[in-house]
Amino acid sequence: MPLSQASFSAYIPVAMTTPPISELSDRARDIFRVVVESYIGTGAPVGSRTISRLSGLNLSPASIRNVMQDLEELGLLAAPHTSAGRMPTEIGLRLFVDGMMQAAEPSAHERAAIEARITGGPVEDALTAASAVLSGLSSCAGIVLVPPREPVVRQFGFVPLSRDQALAVLVGADGTVENRVVDLPQGTPAHLLTDASNYISSQLSGLTLREAEEKLRGEIGHGRAALDNAAADLIARGLAVWSEDGASRPVLIVRGQANLIDPAAAADLERVRQLLDELESKEEIARLLDSARSGQGMKIFIGSENKLFSLSGSSVIAAPYRGGDGRVVGVVGVIGPTRLNYARVVPMVDFTAQTLTRLMA
Repeated sequence: MPLSQASFSAYIPVAMTTPPISELSDRARDIFRVVVESYIGTGAPVGSRTISRLSGLNLSPASIRNVMQDLEELGLLAAPHTSAGRMPTEIGLRLFVDGMMQAAEPSAHERAAIEARITGGPVEDALTAASAVLSGLSSCAGIVLVPPREPVVRQFGFVPLSRDQALAVLVGADGTVENRVVDLPQGTPAHLLTDASNYISSQLSGLTLREAEEKLRGEIGHGRAALDNAAADLIARGLAVWSEDGASRPVLIVRGQANLIDPAAAADLERVRQLLDELESKEEIARLLDSARSGQGMKIFIGSENKLFSLSGSSVIAAPYRGGDGRVVGVVGVIGPTRLNYARVVPMVDFTAQTLTRLMA
């Protein structure tokens, strides 16, 4: 059955202008399917003689070439070289994914591998495992957009950098340590940094940043804070820097980038380099994945449908996963070349999202 009617979670097509599948004759659909499936398997253009051997259509190479020419004129196929065979365009891949692809449930081996890796314990470990197992099973890079986490303060200190800047060092309850630069009023004395650090660690430890800000405002408002105005202002500056940064900073887990450098990619190293550069830009990738949070099902982005991948020609398959209250909290998926095996990987990603949802219920 076509993907849109498959038994797994709803799939939301990405808008792209493609000719209706009903406009293709049965012969054209059969030849188009052989071209796409062969290209996905080998990464190489497909010639008419190859199709005549693979398809069982009992058509001459000349008849097949005529149909391929028609498909090329529709924008579904392209010839990379004059004498080469044909390969699907991004529009052709979109048509195949939305209207022709036969997608099934993941195999028993794939389901067992996913469930074995995504087990109880810290949520962060499960999410990291999800990206790793998807990478291993799909031979792509596994990606997980993590639900925003507000750090819980264990220790907080200020280290002077210059007369007008200090380094705010936050130690979270989970042991993470991160730094941010904070602007200081001119002439801030060193003892003020020490007083502010001691107050945060003793009075605000165990609170989230938002809770710490609320408690600080309440104590200052009721005159209970053992701080002068300068120290209170310094603490407020430090907490604000972390709160604003944490609210906008994407948390993205990427595993398996090395899978993107395969023998088929060796002939197009510039594309691979571009893709790896894109993966380093986690904020842009996170924005793309975040668009899958708003839908009820998975999304598939093929090549230049998204400007982020217009140069590398990459595809993303992404599915949202939910928390205990049923709301979408994050996105899991894979990124790889446009010729990835959609029929196999789509249900795999969907099953991983369902497994994460069950874990968080």
